Amino acid sequence: MLTVGDKFPSFDLTAVPGGPEGLKGDFVQISDKSDAGKWKVVFFWPKDFTFVCPTEIVAFGKLSKDFADRDAVVYGVSIDSEFVHLNWRLHNADLKDLPIAMLADIKRELTEGTGVMHKEAGVALRATFVVDPHGVIRHVSVNDLSVGRNPQEIVRILDGLQSDELCPCNWKKGDDFIKV
Repeated sequence: MLTVGDKFPSFDLTAVPGGPEGLKGDFVQISDKSDAGKWKVVFFWPKDFTFVCPTEIVAFGKLSKDFADRDAVVYGVSIDSEFVHLNWRLHNADLKDLPIAMLADIKRELTEGTGVMHKEAGVALRATFVVDPHGVIRHVSVNDLSVGRNPQEIVRILDGLQSDELCPCNWKKGDDFIKV
């Protein structure tokens, strides 16, 4: 699995765009070159039309403005196709207003390239990568298939990374940094 300090892999995936345009059936291409110069939060979920996954996706979506305020874009990725993503958005009331893109990694290239493929289940683990504007991974976390993550913690981590300071345990934006 890729880790902190590694270069995030190149990718070029078909996606359902966020917002109302994502409900029209017009797909877009999103690559590692998209949103150049921005921080990227790339999170993987195992499968569409499941139970834990939409709770996480909706939570990341609700924080999309917080991420945008930090000059970061959020990409959600699973091994399902863009057609499955679209139908999930159309048929799940919680996902209809999703403001973030859902990327289709049907060839599993990005999932395998990051090393987050569950060996037995053949789906992505619940992995989250925070990638700096230079394409370097600055944070990675992975949960087992049954446990959802806390996207608010990713906002806190992004704040810490962007501060370029020493941040103590449970530090939040506005708290004091460690002085040496």
